[in-house]
Amino acid sequence: MREQSYSPRVHSVFTTRKIVICGTHSTLEGMRTAYQEQLHSLNAVLGEMCDLAGSAMDRATQALLQADLAIAEEVLSENDKLSELSARAEEQAFALLALQAPVAGDLRGVVSGFQIVADVDRMGALALHVAKVARRRHPAKALPEEVNGYFAEMGRLAVQLATNAREVLDTQDPEAAVRLQEDDDAMDDLHRHLFTVLMDRDWQHGVAAAVDVTLLGRYYERFADHAVLIGRRVVFQATGQTPEQFLDAS
Repeated sequence: MREQSYSPRVHSVFTTRKIVICGTHSTLEGMRTAYQEQLHSLNAVLGEMCDLAGSAMDRATQALLQADLAIAEEVLSENDKLSELSARAEEQAFALLALQAPVAGDLRGVVSGFQIVADVDRMGALALHVAKVARRRHPAKALPEEVNGYFAEMGRLAVQLATNAREVLDTQDPEAAVRLQEDDDAMDDLHRHLFTVLMDRDWQHGVAAAVDVTLLGRYYERFADHAVLIGRRVVFQATGQTPEQFLDAS
């Protein structure tokens, strides 16, 4: 888990906050515009994090299927980029809270931003887990040939979910955010089929391979779950409703 620490800029925001009372309509409008620009900037960083997490899972899947140690090492070594963006997003969210004192819909946007940072951090960590399995089993392949197709498709779905999560962060479209659940349902179906393969009496690959397949399947499933959570948070940001409430009202 990444140690919680704040930059001098964030620290100063909380310790030296200045409150300015502006009485003119034009000033209030300017403050509102500035806030929306800052919130859009925060969502852009979160979207970039989604892209990095999706790319990491894509390459981790390649390393897994091809027993490619070099790609696995790349995924592991490049995780610092995601950590840097995570720290930047937290700084921006804290600054919005401290300087703008948001309420109602604006507050939803900032609070959801904190939650989305945690979701994407976890997506990146799950991609690392996949890369670590590929590295640990090298030069052998971690997966028996008969399950390669499952994991190739799970990898494709994971990348698609990360891409879709980035898009809904950009558009704030609640309908598109709700549709993230569809790809997650497909991921869940693949995960269930994997267990069918593992429980088959014809499984001949031993306990170690069964453990790897079980853990890897869980990593992909959880990656998808966090992408769906991002979609749920976008629905809340945009509407103030849960996805279920939004669908009922549609």
